[in-house]
Amino acid sequence: MKYNIVIDKRVLDNYYCSDYFDKSQKIAKTLNSNKEVTMQWFQRGDNTTVAGLEYIYEILRLANLQDKIKVESVSDGDVVNSMEPVLKITGKYQEFVHFEGLFDGILARATTVATNTRIVKKAAGNKVILNMNDRGDYFLNQQLDGYASYVGGVESLVTPASIEVVSEMIKKVNGTLPHSLIAFFDGDLIAALHEYKKQFPNNNLVALVDFNNDVIGDSLKVAKEFGKELYAVRIDTSAALVDKSLQELKEVENELHGVNPTQVKMLRKSLDDNGYSHVKIIVSSGFNLTKIKYFEENKTPVDIYGVGEFILSNKINFTGDLVVVNGVEISKVGRKNITNSKLKKIKL
Repeated sequence: MKYNIVIDKRVLDNYYCSDYFDKSQKIAKTLNSNKEVTMQWFQRGDNTTVAGLEYIYEILRLANLQDKIKVESVSDGDVVNSMEPVLKITGKYQEFVHFEGLFDGILARATTVATNTRIVKKAAGNKVILNMNDRGDYFLNQQLDGYASYVGGVESLVTPASIEVVSEMIKKVNGTLPHSLIAFFDGDLIAALHEYKKQFPNNNLVALVDFNNDVIGDSLKVAKEFGKELYAVRIDTSAALVDKSLQELKEVENELHGVNPTQVKMLRKSLDDNGYSHVKIIVSSGFNLTKIKYFEENKTPVDIYGVGEFILSNKINFTGDLVVVNGVEISKVGRKNITNSKLKKIKL
């Protein structure tokens, strides 16, 4: 596959390098040692989906290390368990010591996103997951996050930056309209959608239907107005609210607050009973692994889950260790050179 990975060339000047790795490289360069060392990278979780290795290969190529080091790794998308090395680099210490922390961070960020996207997709029964984590973090992370999301099996991304690296595979972004646009049209959802459709006629028409806390009423209103042109409705009811359609029902433990299975089932039935069975239902607002499992266990007729904050949760950290020096195994107490049959030689 062709990935459009762009690396900030300042990595070659140790701009992103911790001071102690920078100084370690300077010491090794001054000694001009010919010692050959092996460094390995691992993490401590099971059923972890690895991502970020393609970025590391690109950095090593940028540093012109193709003929100076040997690289073994698993592949992005492979599933590993605790203490299984995902990457080993062998060569002179001074050639790559400054990348130790940098590679820790790349693997940590990308693997976290890939692992979380894969587990929510599996929990959703492989229904579409819309990655909405752009609003939860610094914008310059979007390229790596988009790539990692793709590795995790989620291809519905919402910003041009998020599809940049995988633009050969994903050609366009996905999305709906925000509450603010409805407010801009003085709360007139129909007017907002007409203008949206006018300006973006080739996009799927998706209506955000919780603005008035009347999901069923507004969904039917929109469906009647646009008919077959309406692709989906999205529910984003706040956890602090109970939708108008549910307010006569008895609630036991806040199960009717926010977006919930009862609400979605009632909406699906209303759409179907009125001849709008073609309209898909998208849900968002606080969806994580637990909430998606709950919806699926209750056979909730959701077509697409919008997931944001959870994609960056449960951080997976990596550690790089020097484990072999001139053919002799040597490492920090508690760490050791670990074999992993999943590793394969990489030609940069």
